[in-house]
Amino acid sequence: MKYAFAKIGKSIIALLIAVIFLASCSNETDEQTTLNKVRDQGYVVVGFANEKPYAYQTADGELTGEAVEIARVILERLGIKEMRGVLTEFSSLVPGLQAGRFDMVTAGMFITPQRAEEESVQFANPEYKIGQAIAVQKGNPLDLHSYQDTGENSEATIAIVGGAIEYQYAIEAGISEDQIVTVPDMPSALSALLSGRVDAITATGPSLQATLDTANNDNIERVEEFEQPVVDGESVEGYGATVFRSEDQTFIDAFNAELEKLKESGELLEIIEPFGFTEKELPGDVTVEDVLE
Repeated sequence: MKYAFAKIGKSIIALLIAVIFLASCSNETDEQTTLNKVRDQGYVVVGFANEKPYAYQTADGELTGEAVEIARVILERLGIKEMRGVLTEFSSLVPGLQAGRFDMVTAGMFITPQRAEEESVQFANPEYKIGQAIAVQKGNPLDLHSYQDTGENSEATIAIVGGAIEYQYAIEAGISEDQIVTVPDMPSALSALLSGRVDAITATGPSLQATLDTANNDNIERVEEFEQPVVDGESVEGYGATVFRSEDQTFIDAFNAELEKLKESGELLEIIEPFGFTEKELPGDVTVEDVLE
């Protein structure tokens, strides 16, 4: 009888060890789920916001842009041949990622502590660095050369894409919420400026320039002597990156490893140059941890 109990006891211990081992393996598998899934199915679903030059759809329905083409090269080298883009508003990108509608977000999104902490997502390492810009009616009738100028003129209004970092910069520069008109995308911002509904529009430099180039309208102009916003006493520069769910660390690590190879080989600049980026916009050795410090 004692032998039988001892035998049962050993069996229970062995079973517990097996359960612990399987749980450990399960955690590892869970961590790799998204990367394995997209490799097995041969395609990845990406969220994008139709914002030139980062990620947008051409007239014939092709998904392209700075962030898209970087991701395309990296994903192909990870064994994933097809990207399936889902167009959505910028402010819906992270919620869509969290809800599982996308496997990743490829939209040139700025790395910010708020997005990383409050929205429970994780960024890959930076693909570029960039500053902000504004456009106004021809002749700049309100003499706006900074966010501060806009804030100091209570009659001035500015259009900002919902969810974009420019909203935070504008508020911190003294622009009131009443002066801000939130729009879903840059074409809507342009329309608001052309119709006189707002006095200025803002975005990152390449995005704004792409919008103006597409419009080709002599009644609006980019403010060339624009003063970059200042936060905590420092002029801000934004770093953009691809976004993943926080639990997809294996996918993030694999993506970062291939991104680093593009930087070292010089291919990164070759990929982004056609979209208006120059060597000045390269991120250098800056990592996501550096940006979030």
